[in-house]
Amino acid sequence: MDDILLEILDELRSRGGVDKGFVENLVRRHNQGRTGKMPHYAKKKLLPYYLKTKESDPGLWESWNVDSALEKKLIQTLQVKPRRTASGVATITVITKPWKCSSNCLYCPNDLRMPKSYLADEPACQRAERNYFDPYLQVTSRLRTLTHMGHVTDKIELIVLGGTWTDYPESYQIWFVKELFRALNEAERAEGKAKERQRFYEDAGLSNCREDLEEFVRDAQSAVESGDLTYNRAMTSLYEENDGWKTASAIQTADLAELAEQQTANEDARHRVVGLVIETRPDAITCENLRLIRQLGCTKVQMGIQSLDPTILRMNNRGIGTDAIRKAFELLRIFGFKIHVHFMANLYGSNVEADKRDYRRLVTESAYLPDEVKLYPCALVHGTGLCELFENGRWRPYTEDELLDVLVTDASITPPYVRISRMIRDISSHDIVAGNKKINLRQMVERKAAATNTPIEEIRYREISTADTDIGELSLDIIPFETTVSSERFLQWVTPDGKIAGFLRLSMPHNDYVSSTPDLPVGPGEAMIREVHVYGKVAGLHRTGDGAQHLGLGKQLIKIACDIAKNKGYAKINVISSVGTREYYRALGFTESGLYQQMPLA
Repeated sequence: MDDILLEILDELRSRGGVDKGFVENLVRRHNQGRTGKMPHYAKKKLLPYYLKTKESDPGLWESWNVDSALEKKLIQTLQVKPRRTASGVATITVITKPWKCSSNCLYCPNDLRMPKSYLADEPACQRAERNYFDPYLQVTSRLRTLTHMGHVTDKIELIVLGGTWTDYPESYQIWFVKELFRALNEAERAEGKAKERQRFYEDAGLSNCREDLEEFVRDAQSAVESGDLTYNRAMTSLYEENDGWKTASAIQTADLAELAEQQTANEDARHRVVGLVIETRPDAITCENLRLIRQLGCTKVQMGIQSLDPTILRMNNRGIGTDAIRKAFELLRIFGFKIHVHFMANLYGSNVEADKRDYRRLVTESAYLPDEVKLYPCALVHGTGLCELFENGRWRPYTEDELLDVLVTDASITPPYVRISRMIRDISSHDIVAGNKKINLRQMVERKAAATNTPIEEIRYREISTADTDIGELSLDIIPFETTVSSERFLQWVTPDGKIAGFLRLSMPHNDYVSSTPDLPVGPGEAMIREVHVYGKVAGLHRTGDGAQHLGLGKQLIKIACDIAKNKGYAKINVISSVGTREYYRALGFTESGLYQQMPLA
């Protein structure tokens, strides 16, 4: 990279007017890498410097005569963590405010500074706390960081985490999502508005200082961990009865009309929402809740499953049965949502072989079959109900060999239409009393699989990532499978070595299920496109990138999916489009129809 930097520097020098400090910083980093005598200057500071100069000192920037080709080369060279946008979109994770929880799982953290199951030292949680859990502030902050890291942020996937989404008041849900859209719509002028919002929280008497927040929950945290106070009562006292949080809550309300205004503005905004994810529980999946979630613009639902074994669920105080899980899968699929489930190994009461059997059921039985999986090993966190069982020897974490055995087996039986998005939680090692602390667990799993010639076909393992794509070498592969309520087709563009460049999920609901189930938003004879995704480096809207995006691969997949549905007797096809892709689907002939966009197949 240093040689490329010097090449760019020489080109800038030849054009004249280059800021001396910028030159010195680049040279310093180059020399430090070769001699070790010069102080290190992090490359993450160079790109923000360049972007700030372009924005705040256009005269100096124009004197450099940086054309689009040179700027592209410079940004690619200085980009930090390029894998962040290698899946085709830039993701922004936000956290909802601390709130009561409708469950009390044995292994779940009880950090009163966070929504249930999250810990204050997790990266996204730290960002949320610094921003008073305000959605506008969180998006503004993260968007600025991604831009300074050199990432294209035209297409954004918003991931909303924080326990069970439907536990929050409906007006808060609408306000939270409205503010996410507003932050993206106002991105170019958001900094001033963000400062006003920060002052509002300060004037309300709230702090975002770590020490203050630790003090704020200290007594209640001790009482919860000793059993003298319930988690929900503590949350009510700290957040619903606190004057500062009551002041904040007073503005955290909105209606669907206000949300729709921001959504319409986002359809042609510079930063468009191409995916919106919320997190909830299977027993909260109802037609009524899904209708609201869809009106919010949601396209994917994360759902905590953890296990399909009724005994294990009961032993871990999960409070959910397999009937609720099966029904949740059915409704999510018919509504068109991408189904992203959380599944855990090493739960209390389980063992290595039972974990393998349980996961096999998840990815092979027609009642389940998720689209994505977060496959977590259970870790012991201080203050959870699992601690006593660990201390008296009734639960122990798997050894590294046992854990790898489970995860390699699970990865190897995962179908090619399922993506394992994670294998660890972002829990800091000092928060883990016992269990896996290695952040490279996924790499360890993949290395063991390679060493034992164990094939892995799940999507994330096969993504083309930042590699260039030769469209002429791609072939179309169609994988059919059946669920209890639909016939599914997974259409994928693959390279000669099996890498995946793009895919489409087509769902053809069984007409008898649709006809017999009340309150569904779709009717008999309507197929559903649940996801279209093209991998590769993010290409800006209306521009061609270096990867697979904007090569027409998505449009071809949609045409093929329409032909398949038509040949199967379906008269219409819906797409669960995100707000930022409505324009794209309109250009293909889809029109607004209730919760979706629709096109006749006649």
